[in-house]
Amino acid sequence: MSNIFSANRQIGVVSTFSDLVNTDFKGEINALCWYRNLDGDFNEIVGLLRLKENITEVYPEELIALQLSEKGNIARDIILNDLQLLTDFGASPSLNLLKCYERDDEFDFISTDVYSFHVDRSPITTDTFLCTYYGAASDIVSNSQAEQKILIPEIRAKLKELHNGPSDEFESFLEENFFDLHYQVHDDVEPINLGLGHLWRLAVDHPKQQVAPCIHRAPLENEGEYRLLLIC
Repeated sequence: MSNIFSANRQIGVVSTFSDLVNTDFKGEINALCWYRNLDGDFNEIVGLLRLKENITEVYPEELIALQLSEKGNIARDIILNDLQLLTDFGASPSLNLLKCYERDDEFDFISTDVYSFHVDRSPITTDTFLCTYYGAASDIVSNSQAEQKILIPEIRAKLKELHNGPSDEFESFLEENFFDLHYQVHDDVEPINLGLGHLWRLAVDHPKQQVAPCIHRAPLENEGEYRLLLIC
């Protein structure tokens, strides 16, 4: 399949939902993309939805109740179908209308919000699925292009000062506060933008994972524009 992601060694590209969920991560591949060029007017849907909080979950019945044009109907059918596919697979998808995420600005040397490059962790076998239908899209980088922030000497030293406890409890402190999930991207790296309309499956750090978890981040939102994001 010819597309902008095919040449990337980190990304596997598939053409069906079945392939997306049944293809194993292996080697350097820790991101799978169901590559799609979607029809439909997703902007129309965003314009009709009401933002109640900075992150507002949109339920299927709310989508169904919208009065839409033909292009808007096409977009709605795509979203409803994606939600159903993931639900039937056993996932718990959520459709979010997003103004912004909460920022973590407690420390000036490390951040643990989703705008920071990070990996997801789970105690059970799972994956992260996401699709941006409208607005700014997320970024990923390969694991060779970033370093765990807790391994950067200056940051580690400050974290040890912050911990101020027994040395044998330091690693637990890092995990409990999610510091170990965050990464510093090398200066010369251009992140891969996940684009609009593609349904992605990203590797998560869990006990049975065979590959490195996928390093990703939420994008800075475009001014005056909401995002419409499916995630689970």
